[in-house]
Amino acid sequence: MRRSPGTLDRRAFLRAAVVAGVVGAGSACTSAYADVRLTVAAGATQGVYYALGGALADVWRDHLRLGARPEVLATDGSGQNLALLAQGRADVVFSQIDTAADALAAAAPGDPRAPRALARIYDDATQVVVRADSAYRRLADLRGARVSVGAANSGVTPVAQRLLRFAGLDPERDLRPATLGLNDSVTAMRDGAIDAFFWSGGVPTAGVASLADTVPVRLLDLHDVLPRVRAAYPVYSTGTVPAQTYGIPDPVTTLLVRNVLVVPAELADDVAAALVDGLFAEQPQLAAASAAALTIDARAAIGTQPVPLHPGAERFYRSTKSL
Repeated sequence: MRRSPGTLDRRAFLRAAVVAGVVGAGSACTSAYADVRLTVAAGATQGVYYALGGALADVWRDHLRLGARPEVLATDGSGQNLALLAQGRADVVFSQIDTAADALAAAAPGDPRAPRALARIYDDATQVVVRADSAYRRLADLRGARVSVGAANSGVTPVAQRLLRFAGLDPERDLRPATLGLNDSVTAMRDGAIDAFFWSGGVPTAGVASLADTVPVRLLDLHDVLPRVRAAYPVYSTGTVPAQTYGIPDPVTTLLVRNVLVVPAELADDVAAALVDGLFAEQPQLAAASAAALTIDARAAIGTQPVPLHPGAERFYRSTKSL
């Protein structure tokens, strides 16, 4: 395979696997990985994916002694990330578990680029953001409103569409919909161009926090639709955005979706193990980039179903008694 910046060199990975042997605590720090080039597909620049992607790039460069820091891509989120993975244009991607499961189901049997999980990292909270002085109190109130349902290739959009349908709203006919990513949604609400936007991300999300600094906001409580949504889509769970988040005085019931780090099935086992080893060895550095990293836990990390763990990741968890 031709080696180029931002492209995974398969031959370098295989060499690294032969030289490095089974990864144990800290043994990934070897010059055998010096030729490896990684591209990480993250998300919106004001979101948690991008913050953690940058921190992971630093961790993996140092922990594996890579010859170059992994390239971190700003993207629309899960959908685009998985497309980049399938195309061979990204090597490690962030994704919501529901979007990754859809990509797995669409992959051909034996596809070397089919998604495999390194770890469950943290849970996204669905955040339906409105101005604090608006009349919107629940999803059904959004009928006729100007609502961003997320960027077209994001993991936000399918979540938004499912929630809206269970609230009795057709996303196309009953709203004035827009397909904006986080950064554009924040700008549009600040400018008064939209009434609400959907976001799925860690709490707090920097972009929403920056908006709340200039425009008081609320999050819609989703308790009335969640039982039906979860009955139809067991991959989701119920959670709470804590009181005082974004200056909101009360806790908010919302939908949670697991986030996973995903790699292609063809990734060499020992390299996958080394990446997971770096994830846990340098967790404080990740937490400094985003508080969402505080919830990363080796026992919870194996909860990537229905996306199977990569065999190298599974080897790591067995070595640490997490499996």
